[in-house]
Amino acid sequence: MEPYPIKLTYHVRSYSFGERLIPEMLGKGDVPEGVVAETWEVSDYRETTGEVTNGSYAGHTLHDLVAEYPDELVGEGWRGPHFPLLEKFIDASHMLPVHLHADDETARAKHGEPHGKTEAWHILWAAEGATILAGVKEGLSRDELHEAFRAKDHDAVMPRHPIRAGDTVYVPGGVIHAFGPDTLVFEVQQTSDLGQFVTPDDLYGNPLDEQTWDANIDAALDELRTDYRPRPNPGLALENGRAVANRRILCCAGPYFALERWTLTEPYVKPSPPERCLTLSNVGDPASIEYAGGTEMLGSGESCILPAAIGEVRIVPEGEASLIVCYVPDLERDVVAPLREAGYSDEEIRDLGEVGV
Repeated sequence: MEPYPIKLTYHVRSYSFGERLIPEMLGKGDVPEGVVAETWEVSDYRETTGEVTNGSYAGHTLHDLVAEYPDELVGEGWRGPHFPLLEKFIDASHMLPVHLHADDETARAKHGEPHGKTEAWHILWAAEGATILAGVKEGLSRDELHEAFRAKDHDAVMPRHPIRAGDTVYVPGGVIHAFGPDTLVFEVQQTSDLGQFVTPDDLYGNPLDEQTWDANIDAALDELRTDYRPRPNPGLALENGRAVANRRILCCAGPYFALERWTLTEPYVKPSPPERCLTLSNVGDPASIEYAGGTEMLGSGESCILPAAIGEVRIVPEGEASLIVCYVPDLERDVVAPLREAGYSDEEIRDLGEVGV
């Protein structure tokens, strides 16, 4: 493989909860007119798999590269049916429907899918008073949950938390949730699109008949996980030891992904071992990515994959770059050890998601 920063086409979803926050607030170019609720920045999910737009692999799909170069692209020894991360910008100008996604066991047993959908939301912008709903309150029966969902009284059964820019919310498969309105989010997730909804409309705002709505609520309750209650977390800062002007925050972590936020005003060499790839999504000023084979620019609202085999990469911001960085972690090496070394307690580390300490 010729390793270089790989840029992809993105997939658009025009769900009814969106408006125009993605082009207007992120400066993302070439966005179609009308509602743009989601842009799938990095995706290898079925027909949404991205097509390479730059370099020698232009015109190839991400799925093509995953199949041909699993070790060099994703990481040494990695094998899988598709790229392991799916990443989106989400415009929740209006409230998302209340829903959940299957966990791995349910996905395999009930849906015939290779895995479920654990996800995390990194809040890019939230108006004053913006909130999330996530998880269910303790001690509720299935009938009580069904009754509340039919009454659209979600606050009666689900915890609600305020959010602000910089927060991250880790949401395992099976945990019911929603967020918005007036919220802009970056989401990282397992590569899946399974979902069960308890609200009376579909994703495009079309009302459901009573029988379908009831069936949807029952299907969601069949897959519901009640033992995890997500909360917004500001993350844990790690000093990079090179330039105090730069800031690196570990925002969330679990077995499927970790998410960091890098704010760079000076050149920065990525702290990435060769065993895995990184994805970068830029929500700040443009930055150049210098690697052994040349230089690639990453503009505002753009994303790319740094293949596992790319070697050392130097990121040079033009002003203040703000990068969302995702990868499949070795939890002990990449998360627990550096945070303990930085002085954080195991309780603080556990609050990042499903870290296992």
